[in-house]
Amino acid sequence: MPFSSTLHSRQPQRPVLDTRYQVETPEGIDLMLRPAGLVPRALAFGIDLLIRGCILGVVYLLLGLLGQFGMGLATILLFLLTWWYMVLFEVLNQGRSPGKQLLGLRVVHDDGTPVGWAASLTRNLLRFVDLLPFAYSLGIISCLSHRAFKRLGDIAAGTLVVYRDLPAARPDLPEAEAVRAPLPLDLSEQRALLGFAERAQGLSSARRAELAAILAEPLQVDAEQAEARINGIARGLLGPT
Repeated sequence: MPFSSTLHSRQPQRPVLDTRYQVETPEGIDLMLRPAGLVPRALAFGIDLLIRGCILGVVYLLLGLLGQFGMGLATILLFLLTWWYMVLFEVLNQGRSPGKQLLGLRVVHDDGTPVGWAASLTRNLLRFVDLLPFAYSLGIISCLSHRAFKRLGDIAAGTLVVYRDLPAARPDLPEAEAVRAPLPLDLSEQRALLGFAERAQGLSSARRAELAAILAEPLQVDAEQAEARINGIARGLLGPT
């Protein structure tokens, strides 16, 4: 073995930078969560702050016409918006306030389950600690130093702010009549046929014909019909759309 290869093999392998957070559900299923960092969380909070400011501005303007009684009602609304805006949205809207929803974020428990009342109340009531000594200083330090970007309220409540993964879209296959394969296919062979059909639009007709002709014999068709047969088998594997 060359000396350089030996030296390389003896060097300690550095861990790969990965911000994903793996949890195991009670059913034994591994979930990969992607915690949101400081910037998207700050942007989402800023959007929510702007929404609350607009609501309060309109409310104070209208209730101000009622004199002291109206201002008293406005003060009550200020309290409700300050402490319950986030909680109600997080619990009743799958962990998403309007700001988080716009940024594709959501709040979950550490085990990936939907956030509940107790956890949401805890993480939001402890915002006043994250605000100390000014401008969210403790919250920013905690977020930047924690592997899962947790602020102090998240640590106490056992919650995470993660990116909301959208369900994968079904692949767009060429139009073809679904047919059964003339022989049993293992998983890798099924994936290969689906991959060919999914990438068909990105290949030239000559290249598609060349690749399909390789499978003409095992598929028991002429080379000219191989591409259509592959698309038909792929459509059958994918199932009804």
